[in-house]
Amino acid sequence: MGNLFSLAHLTLLGCSAPELTYIAAGAGYDFVSLRLIPTGVAGECPCRPQDKDMMRRTKAALDETGIKLLDIELARIVADKDPKTYEPAMELAAELGARHVISSAWTEDSTDRDFIVERYAEICDLARPFGLTVDLEFPTFSRLTSLQEAADIILTADRENCGMLIDTLYFHFTRFSLDELKAMPPSWFHFMHICDSSKNIPATRQGMIEIARENRLYPGEGCIDFKPLLDCLPVMPFSIELPNAKRVKELGYEGHARRCLETAKEYLQQP
Repeated sequence: MGNLFSLAHLTLLGCSAPELTYIAAGAGYDFVSLRLIPTGVAGECPCRPQDKDMMRRTKAALDETGIKLLDIELARIVADKDPKTYEPAMELAAELGARHVISSAWTEDSTDRDFIVERYAEICDLARPFGLTVDLEFPTFSRLTSLQEAADIILTADRENCGMLIDTLYFHFTRFSLDELKAMPPSWFHFMHICDSSKNIPATRQGMIEIARENRLYPGEGCIDFKPLLDCLPVMPFSIELPNAKRVKELGYEGHARRCLETAKEYLQQP
């Protein structure tokens, strides 16, 4: 069985959920990953469960194309957001066949580790009846900036449906070791985000945000060799999270999505 690929919503953040689904199908993906819990960042097309017409069209797109929904995002851990507000998106995700929910922490207090554990555990508990795992990510410009910090939260929360989401960009930014990764339980890993980046790592938070949200590179185009990661992880789908404003302008939405997939396959087939 070959590799399976999903088109992450951040790659084409301006697309609606049904539009992204049709683009993923047309470009040859196996899955789509939808942002059903909007974050309000610039350029984001709001795709809320409360928008019944859009959700009806999203379900129709999934049924028509045969594309599967891999995961949804983003169940943020923040001080002023009750995790119960994520339940409608979780319920819809389960109805549409999703398997996972992405979570990450965006609190500002460096001493709030216990609060993050509590909120992450609550999100896991809310997701469990829907058959969803909650995969914790550690963007280097968020509250959790390392593999070890994320692992500490997961271990302490101790929920059966916990998960760890590796993004190759943050592997590059944090330079965590393969030995650290090998020490993690394989059951934590359900899918991963892939992209490439230039060799230079920004020295500022804003610089990292700029690359992460609008200037990632196609696999094999930059310096990230993430194949060694694969020897430390179970076989799982690759979600291509690769926003690049310049490439979208040059190639259009579907052209960029197609090139993302082509380069990922080319990179993974290389010896």
